[in-house]
Amino acid sequence: MQSSSTRHRLEAVNHDHETIPERLAVVTGGNRGIGLEVCRQLALQGVTVILTARDEKRGKDAVESLCHESNLSNIIFHQLDILDGNSRASLARYINSRFGKLDILLSGKAVNLIQSVIVQTYDEAVKCLNTNYYGLKWITEALLPLLKQSPSGARIVNTTSLRSELKVQILSIKKKRYFCASTSLPNNMIVPVPNLPQRMPNEKLRDELRNIDIWDEARIEAMLNEFLLDLKNERLEEAGWPTMLPAYSMSKTVVNLYTRILAKRHPEMRINCVHPGFVNTEINWNTGIIPPEEGARGAVKASLLLQDGPTGCYFDQTELGEAW
Repeated sequence: MQSSSTRHRLEAVNHDHETIPERLAVVTGGNRGIGLEVCRQLALQGVTVILTARDEKRGKDAVESLCHESNLSNIIFHQLDILDGNSRASLARYINSRFGKLDILLSGKAVNLIQSVIVQTYDEAVKCLNTNYYGLKWITEALLPLLKQSPSGARIVNTTSLRSELKVQILSIKKKRYFCASTSLPNNMIVPVPNLPQRMPNEKLRDELRNIDIWDEARIEAMLNEFLLDLKNERLEEAGWPTMLPAYSMSKTVVNLYTRILAKRHPEMRINCVHPGFVNTEINWNTGIIPPEEGARGAVKASLLLQDGPTGCYFDQTELGEAW
């Protein structure tokens, strides 16, 4: 017969096991906009979601609102400032002690694009790169040991942007209608848009960015340091860097690159980047044309990919696209 203490220990283990969800997701910046809608849609799919936000009150209010409005009980709040090492470590400790694993990580955000058009200072560029790339990389590194514990192979989804694409594409009026002045063309018509400049004018760098085998995090950092130096010295155009939204464009370009590096390094995971479209949120002063419900679908789809699904890829909303 089992002793009383042994039986109690077993009951505790079994109880803990029962509380571990089949799928657990962390969504950074989940208290508003696309992130909030991603939390809702994942929770409706049965995923237990840890909604994170820098501001504790706003994050808790967001969880309370989602649970009340959508009748959900599988959304949890945890404070997270992706640029704060102690905050990242606190989240990792919480997940490890309560769940012991993580299945889905969705991270990445946009800066205020309208402000980015107006303000192109060195300090603003550093802030943009820290938020959009370094913060994303740091939170991924903090949670990677837990993602490796996912029994079904983890999913990592990084938010990117149209500005990250290395070449001018043939545009679909249906998918990218906000780039076409004509509204009389059929929605499913594919048309070339002539005379658009390359988003990355430096042809040598474009070719290098397409070759994932030559890149790692150290080389990305060296490239970004060179970009910042040229920005400070007003040499962006001369050096062939993007001149429209330069820091934002570079931040999302390296998010794509980092995504591919991770996918190559961790073939057991499905790791992709998603451009959500021009979504109507506070980030762009509500100038977008796609509702958050639609903008969240690509990230949700990439979060729930089957084990034989694509990895190291770029999703343009819900469809596979070409960014490099």
